[in-house]
Amino acid sequence: MTDTTHPRASSNARSLARVGIRGLDEILRGGLPRNRIFLVDGVPGTGKTTLALQFLLEGRAQGERGLYVTLSETREELQAAAESHGWSLEGIEIVELSALTGEGSDEAYTLFHPAEVELQQTVEVVLAEIERHQPQRVAFDSLSEMRMLARDALRFRRQILALKQFFAGRECTVLLLDDRAHPEGDLQLQSLAHGVIVLEHLAMDYGAELLRIQVMKLRGSRFAAGYHDFRIRTGGIEVYPRVQRGDSIPRSTTSPLESGSRELDALVGGGLERGTSTLLTGAAGTGKSVLAMQFALATAARGEHARVFMFDERVTTAMIRAQGLGLDIQSPMDHGRLVLCQIEPTEKSPGEFAHQVVRAVEDEGVSLVIIDSINGFMQAMPSERLLTVQVHELLSYLANGGVSVIMTLVQRGIFGAPVSEAAEVSYLADSVVLLRYFEHAGTVRRAISVVKKRSGAHEQTIREFRVEHGGLRVGEPLTDFRGVLSGNPEYLGQAEPLMADV
Repeated sequence: MTDTTHPRASSNARSLARVGIRGLDEILRGGLPRNRIFLVDGVPGTGKTTLALQFLLEGRAQGERGLYVTLSETREELQAAAESHGWSLEGIEIVELSALTGEGSDEAYTLFHPAEVELQQTVEVVLAEIERHQPQRVAFDSLSEMRMLARDALRFRRQILALKQFFAGRECTVLLLDDRAHPEGDLQLQSLAHGVIVLEHLAMDYGAELLRIQVMKLRGSRFAAGYHDFRIRTGGIEVYPRVQRGDSIPRSTTSPLESGSRELDALVGGGLERGTSTLLTGAAGTGKSVLAMQFALATAARGEHARVFMFDERVTTAMIRAQGLGLDIQSPMDHGRLVLCQIEPTEKSPGEFAHQVVRAVEDEGVSLVIIDSINGFMQAMPSERLLTVQVHELLSYLANGGVSVIMTLVQRGIFGAPVSEAAEVSYLADSVVLLRYFEHAGTVRRAISVVKKRSGAHEQTIREFRVEHGGLRVGEPLTDFRGVLSGNPEYLGQAEPLMADV
């Protein structure tokens, strides 16, 4: 996973240089080891320049001198990039190689072309500027220009080795930016760097792009391995570290999570256990969102905090439905105990969504998280094979922190024939509540049952329920009821046991 064979790995005295990007510093377990050379590798447009500027700005905030060496971009282009994020580069030295090499001649007013300058001259100019400014942080942009000047791989490697030797005797942390202009990938360059950070861009079939960051190597230091989603926004890069179970802070579990309905709580065995996940599954219109909202309102009524993440509908639609059912949703929202969040699946990556959930739990003390629906969450995945992995990591984190989760899953078709999505997700949930339509005397009715509960006993019965004024009303257990699990429920008994109109 990580390289921990470096002799300094156990030294607590070596300080770290924070990058200035909260999520990335978390992945790096505090920052980059000081006085080393690191490679930032990625195709154009993945945010290498933005990352390097944030690195230097963080150094400036810590009172460290920073130097940006640009071989391709002009000073004006760098300043424009900084201004687009609301940054000032005051106090950060910028070495524009094109201006230096053409100084004093007409070439200063022509477009700089790397092939027209010898490699040795380029390196000498750069090193002289570093000697003059004595920076503690350096961003070198980019190695592709030096690769063009070197003409061959051996000469390029020798020059990088010379740079590494030059910085070895200086208290300076260096970022080398590379845009992957080499066709097969420069593994030799990665071997020379103390650490390697890779930025990737994945084009989606529809919706926003997906940007991922990976720390491939960090000698002598531990880090969070694997891919992590990130975004480039106004104000800089935002990195969303993968959710890991050990990151959450365990909470003491108390009484079960009740819904406020005596019959419903009896059906699920007295309420939902704290720190468990529950899947509400059924056809469209069976009342899954209403049932989830009922738990959310009961949680808010106890003075706790609930957060509803809605993938399938707008916040205004949910509020109109609640008001139409006579549910007091405005009061807990005004007091901050209930928050409705509308999520656009095509605009938010899985890692970004998980990060939003984590922040709600850690920063605001949310004790109940509702995901409505998991089908919408699925649309945020780059591929279906990642669904169970993403959901499993998030549920494990929340369970370890004692946070309860309710997920809704819409099954295909009006009558909700079982499909593969339910089978793939249901095994992750601690409890599964099944909502079904059934027919009796020419009318369409609804039935509810608990088909799974890992944390304790539950009723084995099937109850009829109705969505009416005041929320979900659950009736007494039914008998002579067959076919509910086949997807075609049918009631064969008398009319009297069924719920009467009120």
